[in-house]
Amino acid sequence: MAKRLIIDHVGHRGDGVALADGGSVFVPYTLAREIVEVEPSAGHPDRARLLLVETASPQRIAPFCLHFGACGGCAIQHWQPQAYRAWKRQIVIDTLAQADVKCEVSDLIDAHGAGRRRITLHARRGEDGTLRVGFAAPNSHAIVPIDACPILDPALHGALDAARELAYVLRPANKPLDIQVTATTNGLDVDVRGSGPLPAALIATLSRVAEAHRLARLTRHGELVLMRAPPVIAIGTAQLVLPPGSFLQATVAGEEALAALVTSHCGKSRHIADLFCGVGPFALRLAAGARVAAFDSDATAVTALQKAAAAASGLKPIKAEARDLFRRPLLAQELRDIDAAVFDPPRQGAQAQSKQLAVSKIPVIVAVSCNVATFARDARILIDGGYRLETVTPVDQFRHSPHVELVAKFLRRR
Repeated sequence: MAKRLIIDHVGHRGDGVALADGGSVFVPYTLAREIVEVEPSAGHPDRARLLLVETASPQRIAPFCLHFGACGGCAIQHWQPQAYRAWKRQIVIDTLAQADVKCEVSDLIDAHGAGRRRITLHARRGEDGTLRVGFAAPNSHAIVPIDACPILDPALHGALDAARELAYVLRPANKPLDIQVTATTNGLDVDVRGSGPLPAALIATLSRVAEAHRLARLTRHGELVLMRAPPVIAIGTAQLVLPPGSFLQATVAGEEALAALVTSHCGKSRHIADLFCGVGPFALRLAAGARVAAFDSDATAVTALQKAAAAASGLKPIKAEARDLFRRPLLAQELRDIDAAVFDPPRQGAQAQSKQLAVSKIPVIVAVSCNVATFARDARILIDGGYRLETVTPVDQFRHSPHVELVAKFLRRR
């Protein structure tokens, strides 16, 4: 049964929050002080589906994508940019305050740039047997077919067409597919996962599709199908060949913004530890002025970093090592010669490593995080260990979503 609600505020996940019946009701695509008509979501008493906006917020704007609301990729296209930016910064402020972490939060840096340079498309058969290729619907495994996405970097041009044709070729496998596409200097790098073992004839067909779409490389579960040219990205002065399916920051501008903050915070440090280094977006830039010891559990990423460092000119030494910092964090005594430590863990944070950093004597620690909650937990560990949180800067490379990244600088108290 439909009901009317007044939206109180926008929550940290981007949904409007109405206070009703002694609790909170979350209504996607609504804004503060709007009067809306909704219907309850089946099986979710604290959520409702928007039917009508009776009284709109003066901050409401028209979404720019025809798929908005059906596709789950964007949560917020309907909010005036200045208010949206203030809300996103406030997410960081509120989350730190809840953890009793006190620090001035700088203005939000917009790092959308030219748009997303990597996407993961999903291919699934619908209930009617039709193959659908696109993104997941909000809070659902259903796939919304996408013919265009306005938040993508122009370098991903052709990605949707290539993914659809690859998925069509793999229809006989009758398996759900995830197709990761990354824009590189030499073209699109595509890794297909979920197909399982394939006969030689089908792999040959995939090769022809990759050639027809002039993909730089096509891999299946990381195994090479075809490579027309090595998929290369520039990191500082280095040229790095991406491992198949490797992690990258979502936008070029995002990587550059994060790296600029990290480099600035490290200052004139001469020996830097880069923890959870990945393929080296920080290490390869920091090595322009300092020796770097880099660590990550992904051996293929570490190898790619080593090769890029060896081929680059003008860099100071980078010692890169594959090591699981969750199970084997660097101990304080292993960090005794380090002037600055940078850590950029996955969403679960770096609790074990933070405990070792907290008892170290490193003068400067720089944290990069894509999860404010786990950052706040790790920050509390460092603060309790004798560090002072000097600055936090939020970075928005996931525009139109509730996701926010940050870079923070900690100084050892004397």
